[in-house]
Amino acid sequence: MKSIAALHAAVTAGDPFDGEPSDAELDAIETELPAILADVALLDAQIMTIDRTPSELDHQRIRRARRRVLAACRDLANRTPASGATVSGGAA
Repeated sequence: MKSIAALHAAVTAGDPFDGEPSDAELDAIETELPAILADVALLDAQIMTIDRTPSELDHQRIRRARRRVLAACRDLANRTPASGATVSGGAA
C-alpha cells in the first residue's frame, strides 16, 4: 500500500489554498448578510415552537420573520451589480 505522504506533492501541486476566504468571497458574504440574518431569525422563530403548540404570538413572530426573509431576498435580487460584475443564472 502506498503512503499518502508519497502522493502529497502531486495532490497539493498548483495553487496553494490557505484556508482563508478571498476578498471576493468576503464581499459576497457581506452583500448577502441581510438575507442570511433574516434566515437565521426565521429559523430561531421556528425552533422556538418545535416542542410546543405555537401561540398567536409565535405565529406573528414567524410571519414577521418570513416577511423579513422575503424583503431581504427581494432587495438582494434587485441590487444592481457592480460595474464589470456578471450575474450568473440570468436568461440573457
